Amino acid sequence: MSDNELGTFLRLRREALKPTEVGLPEGSRRRTPGLRRSELSMLAGISVEYLTRLEQGRDRHPSAQVLGALADALRLSTDDRVHLRHLAKKSSGGLGALCPGALAPPSKSVRPTVRVLLERLEPAPAVLLNRLGDVLAYTTGYERLVRPLGLLDAERPNILRFTFTDSRARAAYPDWGRIADELVMDLRYRSDCTDPHIAGFVDELMVLAGPAFSDRLAMPTRPPAPLPVERLAHPEAGELRLSREVLELNETDGQRLIVHLPADDATSAALDHLTGRQPGALRVVTA
Repeated sequence: MSDNELGTFLRLRREALKPTEVGLPEGSRRRTPGLRRSELSMLAGISVEYLTRLEQGRDRHPSAQVLGALADALRLSTDDRVHLRHLAKKSSGGLGALCPGALAPPSKSVRPTVRVLLERLEPAPAVLLNRLGDVLAYTTGYERLVRPLGLLDAERPNILRFTFTDSRARAAYPDWGRIADELVMDLRYRSDCTDPHIAGFVDELMVLAGPAFSDRLAMPTRPPAPLPVERLAHPEAGELRLSREVLELNETDGQRLIVHLPADDATSAALDHLTGRQPGALRVVTA
């Protein structure tokens, strides 16, 4: 992974912004796509020399005021502003302060309260992952959903390892390319480039998966953008359309709980058949 993601992000956003979008003339003989450094510097109220150092990674400690000025000048969305702050934290070595457990070994244990939560979610398909994508615990509904795909066959199942190294994953995910993009971006977004556990896992996948993984790893970082609907080609239930709810648990262990929900009536009926759920038990209080 690049150790200058902040500088790369700033440069790419500068080059993607047309002068006319910020009220500047297009001009002629423009060799630089998008804005020149001098133009962005003027808009943000910082020197060209300082912007150059940021883009080249020679300065990794921009202040909040500088980040805000650059975000305004680059017309960043709210999500991109959050991402810019995240990259600045990583660049300055402050991700550990943002996520205190980032450099600790990926958690393998499941807290008792999380076990109870998973039990209460039955028979909904729900899975608990750590920051590497290791499967730590799951409901019987999740097992019935993914066991036929092969995802749980490994002694220590891992979402990324299955997706990138098991040929069955490409058959299971009709939108495999977009799923793969999302997983890599999520891994990069959650990790510190100094994290030895992430580095070791990345090295493993680069060898096992080759360009399918390494090419995505080399892409400019961006905030993870989960697919609104994930299509799953299930060998027993046919094509399923699933939405996901993600619950981020305690930051110190980097765990997250993912619940898969039906995105249409046909999938709802198929999931009920797979998991044994009896619909109609929910009671809603109305005024």
